[in-house]
Amino acid sequence: MKTYSVRTFGCQMNKHDAERIAGLLESCGMAAAQDPSSADVVVFLTCCVRENADERLRGQVASLKALKTARPGTLIAVGGCIGQRDGESLLRALPHVDIVFGTHNLGRLPVLLQEAEGSDLPVVEVLDSTDGFTTDLPSRRERAFHAWVPITVGCDNFCSYCIVPHVRGRERSRPAEQIEAELERLAADGVLEVTLLGQNVNSYGRDLYGEPRFARLLRSAATSGIQRIRFATSHPKDLSDETINVMAAEPAICASLHLPVQSGSDRILKAMNRHYTAEEYLALVERLYAAMPGLSLSTDIIVGFPTESEADFEDTMTLVEQARYDQAFTFIYSPREGTPAAEMDGQVPRDVTQVRFDRLVQLVHSSATRKNARLVGTVQRVLLEGGSKRDPRVLTGRNEGNKVVHAAVPEGTSPGQWAGRIVDIRIERAQTWFLEGSLEVPLEG
Repeated sequence: MKTYSVRTFGCQMNKHDAERIAGLLESCGMAAAQDPSSADVVVFLTCCVRENADERLRGQVASLKALKTARPGTLIAVGGCIGQRDGESLLRALPHVDIVFGTHNLGRLPVLLQEAEGSDLPVVEVLDSTDGFTTDLPSRRERAFHAWVPITVGCDNFCSYCIVPHVRGRERSRPAEQIEAELERLAADGVLEVTLLGQNVNSYGRDLYGEPRFARLLRSAATSGIQRIRFATSHPKDLSDETINVMAAEPAICASLHLPVQSGSDRILKAMNRHYTAEEYLALVERLYAAMPGLSLSTDIIVGFPTESEADFEDTMTLVEQARYDQAFTFIYSPREGTPAAEMDGQVPRDVTQVRFDRLVQLVHSSATRKNARLVGTVQRVLLEGGSKRDPRVLTGRNEGNKVVHAAVPEGTSPGQWAGRIVDIRIERAQTWFLEGSLEVPLEG
């Protein structure tokens, strides 16, 4: 039996696609490799949103050159956003790659593998678009209790720094009845938690129904039998009060939200084509906290966008202080070829950007530590994932706010017995990025 290994970079959509690739290959009689270095097929699902993802891909694929020499029959396939963006040109930098495919033809991978096996030349297939969804493919979930559920693919926002609309295409929504049926199937299969996916979930349905229907979909999802429902990502300009009200009213909807701000400067936000001001964003944040006082809020922030001044950066620091984030994914701006921002004058020197970036990271750490400290002494409902990779004597999981929570494995039990269970954990200590506590209830069943 041939074996495969899938290596994934970037966003949650790529994680979903990786599960579909795994399901597809297993439906063709392959098995996941116990040791990725011994796999007969190595698939890379790539991201080109950030420069470091490009660099990581090239480093990892290059490291397999020795493997190709030792085992010439090994096939290396590169798909996802870099495959879509670069196509055949990717082979100039990585000549030992056998297959290049894009974001629109995941389902064709078994055919491409067959073609590559019978050829001395690389196989490249990158489609401009597709009418289907990867949700139509078989899936092998990484965790039995969690599932990724795409509700849209592509994006219509065209932020000036972002390559996503160019590699994922324009926004397309899945019919609500298809999503609802999938959620019901997942609930029947024992799935406890799902994450609804889209580049901008808040605009879900605009292309199908003439208006966004995300709040309506969210309300329906809350009755599907799934115990925990998350979603990502939300564009601030489209997050409606109706959606906020549904989040607050439905117990199954986690009080956790990723709301990318990117900058606190109105001038930079306009240059980014974000369609909101810092004041409007903060007003939205206050409405969220008013509706859900315990909300866990995360964001994305870009430092060093073209022409960013010290005053612009100080505006970002002020916004971060006022927004009270639990977590922020901070990035140093990197030009993406094909985006308007890459052609802008006023690129900020790297040394200046680095100083700003370091200041921002410290501020985010302080905010996260304060938010976590407030949870000491509380009891949190935690969906356990099993044992910690660093210490098998410690259980790890996430609370409803998507915070990592650790607790000691109870005596006489193993970590595997707890995986996929929702338990109460009393929080005793708080660190910047995780919480520690003790289980409140014994294992049952």
